[in-house]
Amino acid sequence: MTARIIDGKAIAAEVRAEVATAAAELSNGGVIPGLATVLVGDDPASHVYVRAKRKNCAEVGIKSWDHDLPADTPHDELMKLVDQLNSDDAVHGILVQLPLPDHVDEQSVLDAVLPSKDADGFHPYNMGRLLSGSPVVAPATPAGIQQLLMRSGIETSGAEVVIVGRSNIVGKPMAALMVQKADGANATVTVCHTRTKNLAEHTRRADILIAAIGRAHAITADMVKPGAVVIDVGMNRTERGLVGDVEFDAVKEVASAITPVPGGVGPMTIAMLLSNVVGIAKRSLG
Repeated sequence: MTARIIDGKAIAAEVRAEVATAAAELSNGGVIPGLATVLVGDDPASHVYVRAKRKNCAEVGIKSWDHDLPADTPHDELMKLVDQLNSDDAVHGILVQLPLPDHVDEQSVLDAVLPSKDADGFHPYNMGRLLSGSPVVAPATPAGIQQLLMRSGIETSGAEVVIVGRSNIVGKPMAALMVQKADGANATVTVCHTRTKNLAEHTRRADILIAAIGRAHAITADMVKPGAVVIDVGMNRTERGLVGDVEFDAVKEVASAITPVPGGVGPMTIAMLLSNVVGIAKRSLG
Protein backbone atom coordinates (compact mmCIF):
# COMPACT_ATOMS: atom_id res chain seq x y z
CA MET A 1 0.00 0.00 0.00
CA THR A 2 1.29 3.44 -0.96
CA ALA A 3 -0.27 6.38 0.84
CA ARG A 4 -2.44 9.00 -0.79
CA ILE A 5 -0.56 12.31 -0.82
CA ILE A 6 -2.52 15.09 0.86
CA ASP A 7 -1.87 18.11 -1.38
CA GLY A 8 -1.56 21.10 0.95
CA LYS A 9 -0.88 23.45 -1.95
CA ALA A 10 -4.16 22.60 -3.67
CA ILE A 11 -6.24 22.79 -0.49
CA ALA A 12 -4.57 26.05 0.52
CA ALA A 13 -5.51 27.46 -2.90
CA GLU A 14 -9.15 26.61 -2.16
CA VAL A 15 -8.97 28.44 1.17
CA ARG A 16 -7.26 31.47 -0.38
CA ALA A 17 -9.97 31.68 -3.05
CA GLU A 18 -12.61 31.74 -0.29
CA VAL A 19 -10.63 34.40 1.57
CA ALA A 20 -10.32 36.52 -1.59
CA THR A 21 -14.10 36.40 -2.08
CA ALA A 22 -14.72 37.44 1.53
CA ALA A 23 -12.09 40.22 1.30
CA ALA A 24 -13.70 41.57 -1.88
CA GLU A 25 -17.10 41.68 -0.17
CA LEU A 26 -15.61 43.63 2.71
CA SER A 27 -13.79 46.00 0.35
CA ASN A 28 -17.03 46.65 -1.55
CA GLY A 29 -18.50 47.66 1.78
CA GLY A 30 -15.67 50.09 2.44
CA VAL A 31 -13.50 47.91 4.69
CA ILE A 32 -10.13 46.72 3.39
CA PRO A 33 -8.76 43.93 5.60
CA GLY A 34 -5.29 44.86 6.86
CA LEU A 35 -2.40 42.88 8.34
CA ALA A 36 0.72 44.34 9.94
CA THR A 37 3.72 42.02 10.12
CA VAL A 38 6.56 42.59 12.58
CA LEU A 39 9.86 40.86 11.83
CA VAL A 40 12.85 41.31 14.12
CA GLY A 41 16.29 40.08 13.12
CA ASP A 42 17.77 38.08 10.26
CA ASP A 43 16.46 34.55 10.76
CA PRO A 44 16.42 33.17 7.17
CA ALA A 45 13.39 30.91 7.68
CA SER A 46 11.40 33.78 9.20
CA HIS A 47 12.22 36.06 6.26
CA VAL A 48 11.11 33.43 3.73
CA TYR A 49 7.91 32.80 5.66
CA VAL A 50 7.00 36.48 6.08
CA ARG A 51 7.69 37.20 2.40
CA ALA A 52 5.27 34.43 1.48
CA LYS A 53 2.63 35.85 3.81
CA ARG A 54 3.02 39.32 2.32
CA LYS A 55 2.80 37.97 -1.24
CA ASN A 56 -0.36 36.04 -0.41
CA CYS A 57 -1.92 39.10 1.23
CA ALA A 58 -1.57 41.02 -2.03
CA GLU A 59 -3.10 38.16 -4.00
CA VAL A 60 -6.26 37.88 -1.88
CA GLY A 61 -6.92 41.59 -1.36
CA ILE A 62 -5.49 42.10 2.13
CA LYS A 63 -3.50 45.29 2.66
CA SER A 64 -0.23 44.66 4.48
CA TRP A 65 2.23 46.83 6.37
CA ASP A 66 5.77 45.55 6.78
CA HIS A 67 7.84 46.34 9.86
CA ASP A 68 11.31 44.82 9.49
CA LEU A 69 13.48 45.67 12.48
CA PRO A 70 17.16 44.99 13.18
CA ALA A 71 18.07 42.18 15.56
CA ASP A 72 19.25 44.61 18.25
CA THR A 73 15.94 46.48 18.43
CA PRO A 74 15.30 47.24 22.13
CA HIS A 75 12.41 45.48 23.81
CA ASP A 76 10.74 48.81 24.70
CA GLU A 77 10.88 49.98 21.09
CA LEU A 78 9.16 46.81 19.93
CA MET A 79 6.47 47.25 22.58
CA LYS A 80 5.88 50.83 21.38
CA LEU A 81 5.41 49.60 17.82
CA VAL A 82 2.86 47.00 18.95
CA ASP A 83 1.01 49.74 20.86
CA GLN A 84 0.91 51.92 17.74
CA LEU A 85 -0.47 49.07 15.65
CA ASN A 86 -3.08 48.34 18.31
CA SER A 87 -4.29 51.95 17.99
CA ASP A 88 -4.42 51.95 14.17
CA ASP A 89 -7.99 51.23 13.02
CA ALA A 90 -6.78 50.32 9.52
CA VAL A 91 -4.82 47.40 10.99
CA HIS A 92 -7.16 44.50 11.68
CA GLY A 93 -4.54 41.84 12.34
CA ILE A 94 -1.05 41.95 13.85
CA LEU A 95 1.51 39.21 13.29
CA VAL A 96 4.69 39.20 15.35
CA GLN A 97 6.95 36.64 13.67
CA LEU A 98 8.58 34.16 16.03
CA PRO A 99 11.23 33.51 17.19
CA LEU A 100 12.26 36.90 18.56
CA PRO A 101 15.87 37.67 19.55
CA ASP A 102 16.97 36.42 22.96
CA HIS A 103 17.02 39.87 24.57
CA VAL A 104 13.30 40.35 23.87
CA ASP A 105 10.71 39.00 26.30
CA GLU A 106 8.71 37.08 23.71
CA GLN A 107 5.63 36.40 25.84
CA SER A 108 5.23 40.02 26.93
CA VAL A 109 5.27 41.11 23.27
CA LEU A 110 2.61 38.54 22.35
CA ASP A 111 0.56 39.57 25.39
CA ALA A 112 0.75 43.21 24.29
CA VAL A 113 -1.11 42.53 21.02
CA LEU A 114 -4.81 43.21 21.46
CA PRO A 115 -6.69 39.87 21.48
CA SER A 116 -9.04 41.33 18.87
CA LYS A 117 -6.06 41.92 16.53
CA ASP A 118 -4.18 38.69 17.27
CA ALA A 119 -3.89 37.21 13.76
CA ASP A 120 -1.91 34.17 14.91
CA GLY A 121 -4.18 33.29 17.84
CA PHE A 122 -1.33 33.14 20.37
CA HIS A 123 -2.66 35.65 22.92
CA PRO A 124 -3.57 33.94 26.22
CA TYR A 125 -7.16 35.17 25.83
CA ASN A 126 -7.52 33.49 22.44
CA MET A 127 -5.79 30.33 23.65
CA GLY A 128 -8.24 30.23 26.55
CA ARG A 129 -11.21 30.64 24.22
CA LEU A 130 -9.84 27.80 22.11
CA LEU A 131 -9.52 25.52 25.14
CA SER A 132 -13.04 26.36 26.31
CA GLY A 133 -14.48 25.36 22.93
CA SER A 134 -15.47 28.84 21.77
CA PRO A 135 -12.49 30.01 19.70
CA VAL A 136 -12.44 33.48 18.17
CA VAL A 137 -9.06 33.13 16.44
CA ALA A 138 -7.40 29.72 16.24
CA PRO A 139 -3.64 29.37 15.73
CA ALA A 140 -3.02 29.07 12.01
CA THR A 141 -1.05 25.82 11.83
CA PRO A 142 -3.45 23.69 13.93
CA ALA A 143 -6.43 25.23 12.13
CA GLY A 144 -4.74 24.46 8.81
CA ILE A 145 -4.17 20.83 9.80
CA GLN A 146 -7.82 20.47 10.79
CA GLN A 147 -8.86 21.86 7.39
CA LEU A 148 -6.49 19.45 5.62
CA LEU A 149 -8.20 16.53 7.38
CA MET A 150 -11.74 17.78 6.78
CA ARG A 151 -11.25 18.73 3.13
CA SER A 152 -9.50 15.41 2.45
CA GLY A 153 -12.50 13.48 3.74
CA ILE A 154 -10.63 12.01 6.72
CA GLU A 155 -12.93 11.04 9.60
CA THR A 156 -11.86 12.47 12.93
CA SER A 157 -14.87 11.61 15.08
CA GLY A 158 -13.91 8.78 17.42
CA ALA A 159 -10.42 8.61 15.91
CA GLU A 160 -7.33 8.05 18.02
CA VAL A 161 -5.17 11.13 17.42
CA VAL A 162 -1.57 11.14 18.65
CA ILE A 163 0.32 14.45 18.57
CA VAL A 164 4.08 14.33 18.98
CA GLY A 165 5.12 17.75 20.28
CA ARG A 166 3.69 20.05 22.95
CA SER A 167 4.56 23.55 21.74
CA ASN A 168 2.21 26.49 22.23
CA ILE A 169 2.29 26.99 18.46
CA VAL A 170 1.21 23.51 17.34
CA GLY A 171 0.98 20.71 19.89
CA LYS A 172 -1.16 22.20 22.66
CA PRO A 173 -3.63 24.12 20.46
CA MET A 174 -3.87 21.12 18.10
CA ALA A 175 -4.95 18.95 21.01
CA ALA A 176 -7.48 21.57 22.10
CA LEU A 177 -8.99 21.71 18.59
CA MET A 178 -9.23 17.97 18.05
CA VAL A 179 -10.86 17.17 21.39
CA GLN A 180 -13.78 19.60 20.93
CA LYS A 181 -17.35 18.50 20.26
CA ALA A 182 -17.31 19.92 16.73
CA ASP A 183 -16.93 19.05 13.06
CA GLY A 184 -13.41 17.94 12.25
CA ALA A 185 -12.83 17.02 15.88
CA ASN A 186 -14.49 14.67 18.43
CA ALA A 187 -11.25 12.73 18.63
CA THR A 188 -9.51 10.93 21.48
CA VAL A 189 -6.23 12.81 21.84
CA THR A 190 -2.82 11.84 23.21
CA VAL A 191 -0.01 14.41 23.42
CA CYS A 192 3.54 13.01 23.47
CA HIS A 193 6.78 14.91 24.06
CA THR A 194 10.47 14.56 24.90
CA ARG A 195 9.73 12.95 28.28
CA THR A 196 7.28 10.40 26.88
CA LYS A 197 8.37 6.84 27.59
CA ASN A 198 8.10 4.23 24.82
CA LEU A 199 7.02 6.80 22.21
CA ALA A 200 6.49 4.19 19.50
CA GLU A 201 3.87 2.42 21.63
CA HIS A 202 1.79 5.58 21.54
CA THR A 203 2.34 6.46 17.89
CA ARG A 204 1.42 2.93 16.74
CA ARG A 205 -2.04 3.42 18.30
CA ALA A 206 -2.77 6.47 16.18
CA ASP A 207 -5.42 6.56 13.49
CA ILE A 208 -4.15 10.08 12.86
CA LEU A 209 -0.52 10.84 13.74
CA ILE A 210 0.61 14.47 13.85
CA ALA A 211 4.38 14.97 14.04
CA ALA A 212 5.49 18.38 15.30
CA ILE A 213 8.75 17.86 17.14
CA GLY A 214 11.26 19.70 14.95
CA ARG A 215 13.61 16.77 14.45
CA ALA A 216 14.34 15.42 10.99
CA HIS A 217 12.95 11.92 10.28
CA ALA A 218 12.12 11.27 13.94
CA ILE A 219 9.02 9.25 12.96
CA THR A 220 10.00 6.04 11.19
CA ALA A 221 7.86 3.42 9.47
CA ASP A 222 7.92 1.01 12.42
CA MET A 223 6.31 3.74 14.57
CA VAL A 224 3.22 4.01 12.34
CA LYS A 225 0.11 1.82 12.40
CA PRO A 226 -0.71 0.41 8.95
CA GLY A 227 -3.40 2.56 7.36
CA ALA A 228 -2.86 5.58 9.62
CA VAL A 229 -3.08 9.16 8.39
CA VAL A 230 0.23 10.98 8.96
CA ILE A 231 0.48 14.77 9.16
CA ASP A 232 4.05 16.08 9.08
CA VAL A 233 4.46 19.59 10.54
CA GLY A 234 8.26 19.51 10.54
CA MET A 235 10.43 21.84 8.46
CA ASN A 236 14.05 20.82 8.97
CA ARG A 237 16.95 22.08 6.84
CA THR A 238 19.50 19.35 6.18
CA GLU A 239 22.32 18.70 3.74
CA ARG A 240 19.73 16.99 1.54
CA GLY A 241 17.42 20.00 1.63
CA LEU A 242 14.16 20.59 3.46
CA VAL A 243 12.73 17.49 5.19
CA GLY A 244 9.99 16.82 7.69
CA ASP A 245 9.78 15.10 11.05
CA VAL A 246 8.58 11.95 9.25
CA GLU A 247 10.73 9.56 7.22
CA PHE A 248 8.51 10.18 4.21
CA ASP A 249 9.66 7.55 1.71
CA ALA A 250 9.34 4.68 4.18
CA VAL A 251 6.23 5.87 6.01
CA LYS A 252 4.23 6.42 2.82
CA GLU A 253 4.41 2.66 2.24
CA VAL A 254 2.64 2.08 5.58
CA ALA A 255 0.21 5.01 5.93
CA SER A 256 -3.08 5.45 4.08
CA ALA A 257 -2.52 9.20 3.62
CA ILE A 258 0.41 11.53 4.31
CA THR A 259 1.42 15.17 3.89
CA PRO A 260 4.66 15.96 2.04
CA VAL A 261 7.35 18.44 3.11
CA PRO A 262 7.31 20.92 1.53
CA GLY A 263 3.81 21.31 0.10
CA GLY A 264 1.75 19.96 2.97
CA VAL A 265 1.08 21.86 6.17
CA GLY A 266 3.14 24.97 5.30
CA PRO A 267 0.81 26.43 2.64
CA MET A 268 -2.18 25.82 4.94
CA THR A 269 -0.60 27.83 7.76
CA ILE A 270 -0.42 30.92 5.55
CA ALA A 271 -3.91 30.36 4.13
CA MET A 272 -5.43 30.13 7.62
CA LEU A 273 -3.58 33.26 8.74
CA LEU A 274 -5.23 35.14 5.86
CA SER A 275 -8.57 33.64 6.85
CA ASN A 276 -8.02 34.86 10.41
CA VAL A 277 -7.35 38.43 9.19
CA VAL A 278 -10.54 38.54 7.15
CA GLY A 279 -12.49 37.11 10.08
CA ILE A 280 -11.09 39.83 12.35
CA ALA A 281 -12.03 42.51 9.80
CA LYS A 282 -15.59 41.17 9.68
CA ARG A 283 -15.87 41.23 13.46
CA SER A 284 -14.60 44.83 13.50
CA LEU A 285 -17.90 45.80 11.87
CA GLY A 286 -19.77 44.55 14.93
